[in-house]
Amino acid sequence: MDWTAIRIGWAAALMVALAGCGEVVVQQPGGGPAPAGASAGSGAFTRDRAELAAKQFVSVVATVEPVAERVCRQRSPQLNCDFLIVVDDRPDQPANAYQTLDRSGRPVLAFTLGLIADVQNEDELAFVMSHEAAHHIANHLERQKVSAVTGAQVLGGLATMSGASNAGIDLAVRIGAAVGSRTYSKDFELEADALGARIARDAGYDALRGALYFNRIPDPGDRFLGSHPPNSDRLATVRRSLGQG
Repeated sequence: MDWTAIRIGWAAALMVALAGCGEVVVQQPGGGPAPAGASAGSGAFTRDRAELAAKQFVSVVATVEPVAERVCRQRSPQLNCDFLIVVDDRPDQPANAYQTLDRSGRPVLAFTLGLIADVQNEDELAFVMSHEAAHHIANHLERQKVSAVTGAQVLGGLATMSGASNAGIDLAVRIGAAVGSRTYSKDFELEADALGARIARDAGYDALRGALYFNRIPDPGDRFLGSHPPNSDRLATVRRSLGQG
């Protein structure tokens, strides 16, 4: 993913000035002014609310990033632990945060404007940020890839043994990869919740208060092959990881 650092408007200047240890990249396609942004269901930002959200984001980045990096180097020294924390300001993106790798293998934690607007306090933002960092520390992307390859090999092999056509084998491989990639996804989310809660706590935040963000987002329930566990399971995992459950 090619993230371009562009200083735009007051919000970008504020983020760059206050970033501290965490590197914040603000990307705006075409170099135009940053969109006002909107919280899910809350209407457009006022300038004051946008400034508060920007300051909150930069403050949390500066506090969480060095703790996440330290934990990463302690637990997973074989990984690149130089986190790049970015704002995904593509228009009309829902509230979301995700972890990926750039072309050099550097871990990227990305946050949409909707997510930055939607969190109600620094504890929630710190928990989400720590959760995404935990995905990298636990090497979930690579583990998910291995699961997908295994699923593709198994189902593709069974289709071959059954005498399926080439098209049938290709379909089986795609289905196997999809099933494999989701097999451990709920476990990965709970692992990231547990480790993320401890990272947020060690960074000085109230991780349990932060995890209450789950009470304000749709509950996926316990669907077969769903990618996320029920919100109640996630809160229980956070409590246990903090010794409060």
